[in-house]
Amino acid sequence: MLSGVLRSDKAIEVNINIMRAFSAMRSFLMNNAAIFQRMDQLEMRQLKTDEKVDAILDKLSDNDRPNEGVFYNGQIFDAYALVADLIRQAKTRIAVIDNYIDDSVLVQLSKRKAGVTVEIYDGQISKQLKQDVEKHNEQYPGVVLHKYTKAHDRFLIIDEDVYHIGASLKDLGKKLFAFSKMDVMTGSELLAGL
Repeated sequence: MLSGVLRSDKAIEVNINIMRAFSAMRSFLMNNAAIFQRMDQLEMRQLKTDEKVDAILDKLSDNDRPNEGVFYNGQIFDAYALVADLIRQAKTRIAVIDNYIDDSVLVQLSKRKAGVTVEIYDGQISKQLKQDVEKHNEQYPGVVLHKYTKAHDRFLIIDEDVYHIGASLKDLGKKLFAFSKMDVMTGSELLAGL
C-alpha cells in the first residue's frame, strides 16, 4: 500500500514487483487449477477412508473379547478376568441369572461403571445374600434381587448381549466350563420371557 502512495523510483519498482508477483500467482493458480481440484478430491476420499478405517478399528476393539470358549480347571484368574472385562463394558445394565450367587459375585459386580444397574435372578435368596446386597448397595447402589426358580442354566446379560455361562459366577475356573455369546436373542427378549 505504501509503494502505491509513494512516488519515488524505488517505490514504483516495488509496486511493479508486487503486481508481477500477484499476476504470477494468479497465473500459477489458473494453470494448476485441475491439480488443486484433484488434490481436493483426494483429500475428501482420504477423509472417507479414514472414517471407514476408524469404524473397522472400533469393530475390532469391540471384538477383542472372545464370543465363546472353554476354561479348564484351575484357570480361575482368566475366567474372572473375562467376566470382569464384560462387567466393565456394560453401559446401562447387567442381569445375572444364577442360582448360586454369593458375595464373591458382588465383588465382581462392583467393577461396573457408575450408573449401571444390576438385576440378580436367584432361585434361593438367603438372608445372608439379602444382607450382602444391602451392604453392597450402600457403596455401589443399583443391585436388585429377584427370586426366580425356573432357570437351570446361568446367564450374564451385558446391556443387550446375552452370555450363556456353564458355571456359577462364584465358581469360575474351579472346574471345566464353557461360555458363549448368544446371538439368537437380546437381553431384553430373554428377560421378558422370565
